[in-house]
Amino acid sequence: MDIQKLHLPKLNNTRDLGGFPVADGRRIKHGKLIRSGKLYKLPKLTLTHLEKLGVTTVVDMRNELERQDYPDSKIKGARQVNLPIELAGAQGITQTKSLTKIWREESKRIESEFGTADGYMRDVYERMLFDERSQKTLKEFFSLVIANENCMLWHCSAGKDRTGIAAMLLEAVLGVDEELIIKDYVISNKFQRRKRTAQKLGLLVLPVAKDFKRILYALMIAKPEYITHAVNKIKERCGSVVEYCKQYLGLTDDDIELLKNKYLE
Repeated sequence: MDIQKLHLPKLNNTRDLGGFPVADGRRIKHGKLIRSGKLYKLPKLTLTHLEKLGVTTVVDMRNELERQDYPDSKIKGARQVNLPIELAGAQGITQTKSLTKIWREESKRIESEFGTADGYMRDVYERMLFDERSQKTLKEFFSLVIANENCMLWHCSAGKDRTGIAAMLLEAVLGVDEELIIKDYVISNKFQRRKRTAQKLGLLVLPVAKDFKRILYALMIAKPEYITHAVNKIKERCGSVVEYCKQYLGLTDDDIELLKNKYLE
């Protein structure tokens, strides 16, 4: 399947899950589930388009500092729900204005505890799934998806980590094939290629150690090993992503059937 982004000014990593095929032959309905990066300083044209798509619930998975630094533009008629997923030291690393000061010490901890930036990111994804606070947030996220009657948009800062974990879980519950789930995660790199190139050039002149720059860059990209590590950890503990959602997030068979009836066609 060719995954397409929504071509909207100021939004480079926003896409409708509509059209994704699932195991029973159906597809996800268009105009119901949208994943995105932050909605900061959106032009009127973009806001109008999101209004026409019927977005009535916006779920912001960023922390308070991120929301203060880059507040969401308001979509007319949409309610805003803040469901922050904390990434420990990783929160807002490529977005917050206090980045350098916070991360000089954090980079040393990452090197001593995890060895590499990739090792650190695998740990971040695992904690997003198995930290009790994150599980509470993900449970609330599914409650909103179950209650949603129109179009729901969820986002973090870049639209790949916290947004990606939520998308992975929801897509699995709806019956999307694992290969497509991973493709949906990795395609953030394609959609954000121009932005990432500029950020990488910015790292070259950042007055910090090379190891720190590697950590920063790892947090900018969506490596398939990050999401596959998360899925594999789920399988080790629960057998499948669906069973994880049942055991840790409290989804019932009735909830899953409701989600499928609501979002598949």
